[in-house]
Amino acid sequence: MPTFPDPASRAEPPTRAELDLQRRALGVLTELAPSALELGELFRAAGHELALVGGPVRDAFLGRASTDLDFATSASPDETQTILAAWGDAHWDIGKEFGTIGAKRFAGKRGVDPTADDVVVEVTTYRSDEYDPTSRKPVVAFGDTLEGDLSRRDFTVNAMAVRVPEMTFVDPFDGLSDLARQVLRTPIAPERSFDDDPLRMMRAARFAAQLGFAVDGGTLAALVAMAARIEIVSAERVRDELVKLLLSASPRAGLEVLVDTGLADHVLPELPALRLEIDEHHRHKDVYEHSLTVLDQAIALETGPDGAVPAPDLVLRLSALLHDIGKPPTRRFEPGGGVSFHHHEVVGAKMTAKRLKALRFDKDTIKQVSRLVELHLRFHGYGDGAWTDSAVRRYVTDAGPLLERLHRLTRADSTTRNRRKAQRLSASYDDLEQRIAALREQEELAAIRPDLDGQQIMATLGIGPGRDVGRAYKHLLELRMERGPLGEDAARAELVSWWADQG
Repeated sequence: MPTFPDPASRAEPPTRAELDLQRRALGVLTELAPSALELGELFRAAGHELALVGGPVRDAFLGRASTDLDFATSASPDETQTILAAWGDAHWDIGKEFGTIGAKRFAGKRGVDPTADDVVVEVTTYRSDEYDPTSRKPVVAFGDTLEGDLSRRDFTVNAMAVRVPEMTFVDPFDGLSDLARQVLRTPIAPERSFDDDPLRMMRAARFAAQLGFAVDGGTLAALVAMAARIEIVSAERVRDELVKLLLSASPRAGLEVLVDTGLADHVLPELPALRLEIDEHHRHKDVYEHSLTVLDQAIALETGPDGAVPAPDLVLRLSALLHDIGKPPTRRFEPGGGVSFHHHEVVGAKMTAKRLKALRFDKDTIKQVSRLVELHLRFHGYGDGAWTDSAVRRYVTDAGPLLERLHRLTRADSTTRNRRKAQRLSASYDDLEQRIAALREQEELAAIRPDLDGQQIMATLGIGPGRDVGRAYKHLLELRMERGPLGEDAARAELVSWWADQG
């Protein structure tokens, strides 16, 4: 059973919220105890300390159990590897240069409930991470005490531990109190913490999104003062934090931290550039606020695991956030006081690809997100009139495999407060989706092709491979878009007629 410090030993008695957190943690930590206790006994028998640390401890107080357990130890990486090799069914040393050894125990091999989860552990030697001001990589220095190790962690809510096998709670920086107050605060002076590892500034935004916590005043001030320090961190590590933020339950809170502190100026400058840029369709809000609202609404349109766009969907969320970043460079003040952003979707698509490439996103993600940004206004281009079959075919073909995401992005992009206008837009899109469904029953919209392939074109025209085959194919594809399936005989007649006009 986990034990907590005697309330009488504290300068101030625990609050009711802290006591509630302790009661919640008792059950979760007790469930974790078998694996943690056994591992603790093995380390103690070898003469080493072991403690459960970080996220699993924090989450226990929040009532969340985890099968991925993080430990800190006084043992060296080599000593840890020896112990874990005997304890687990598999182990790895990918993080050994940083002092981390991992292992996994398969539940089915231990004669326990076959439906039980496997247990994955990572054990890290007590350490302190510091940054060389001229290097993007942390310099690792191993420590010798648990308290010292906890002092080097990002926030007090992640600097709590439970010693095993004793199951004694350790909280040298009052993380439990901060957890109860829902506050993010660094264990040591924030300036020193962020100087040691600037990525912790990105984690402040990420945890604001994941946990819904506010950033402590002193910590927030340090974020503002040191925002430029994030540039020393590799793009890959920044990207990974940004992805975790965007995939959280409430990305808006984290994005606001990035923008308000100036961090976004260095990692995603297109986002703060949207502030004060008035949208011609929504004069009551600037484009920055509009974009955050579109993100919120797109998230609400994600589906369950068996739906068309399972949550959380990174491509949809990135597209919603970035869909209007082309507006600032395309803004024009028109005679009479109007504002226009002509072709901002095309400019925005190029800007999106450039930014995601700089953040080292993979090619598929870059291609899909930039394409959605380019297409996000396509629906509005058809006006309020009835959709022709040709228009529907082009819309589906242009979207390709992104169609379901485009549906959601387009719907989310309606943030008008004019209820009648919102209802009209929604009804128009309902009509489009119904037209798509109806045509799908008649045609294979997902794979529209001309009625004749390349071989048939060459045989009909009596020509060999070359540029003319491509031109003929494109002509037949245009006819297919405009008129639907023609059939091979009609397509041949159209092709011969077109060829004759080519001279």
